[in-house]
Amino acid sequence: MTGLYLLILLGTILISFVASARVKSLYNRYSQIGASSRATGAQVAAAILERAGIRDVEIVAEEGMLGDHYDPLRKRLVLSAQNYQSSSLAAIGVSAHECGHALQHQQGYGPLYLRMAAVGATQFASQVVMWLPMLFMFTHMISRYTGFVLMAAGWGVIMLFNLVTLPVEFDASNRAKRVLAEMGFIGSDEEMTGVRKVLDAAGWTYVAAFITSLVYTLYYLLPLLTGGRSRN
Repeated sequence: MTGLYLLILLGTILISFVASARVKSLYNRYSQIGASSRATGAQVAAAILERAGIRDVEIVAEEGMLGDHYDPLRKRLVLSAQNYQSSSLAAIGVSAHECGHALQHQQGYGPLYLRMAAVGATQFASQVVMWLPMLFMFTHMISRYTGFVLMAAGWGVIMLFNLVTLPVEFDASNRAKRVLAEMGFIGSDEEMTGVRKVLDAAGWTYVAAFITSLVYTLYYLLPLLTGGRSRN
């Protein structure tokens, strides 16, 4: 393991850790502060979908923390049990954000469809970058040059997926902030500040993921572009 690789590894781990820690800290903080509307996350989600005329999306609760997501294939809006039943600022913010994805799906938001189309390729690429280094380390079945080509391609696919994810996630958060204010679920500037902090912090975890994948793509790609073949 080279010094540069070790530096990249530690740096990207630190970036991801800081982003994740900030999300958890703000989520825990604003999970303790109730919204003046007293609406639960499930009620907020149902009202937003109803307002948009979306009646074919099921809202369900699942155990686990921060596992909330919108499943466009199964038309399910999944909320953690805590967010489903809580009326905290964090809960209604997260619920509205996931509704933002449902609104994107309904309106044919381009980046969302690009991300959906890229899921399969990204999952395959993730397996490549996970197992290929160990395959090379223990068997030497492929050359260093070929390994770098495959790793650069794998990380490149992941990087492009993370790049497309950025507008999807930030747009969903912007939709959430707007609709919460329009529908009266947020009663003051202070409450909106709390919702904004939680959603913006969550958005930075996707920025961290993009930076990580970009750095690894460049790490494996640049030697190929600067004469890596001749050194093997």
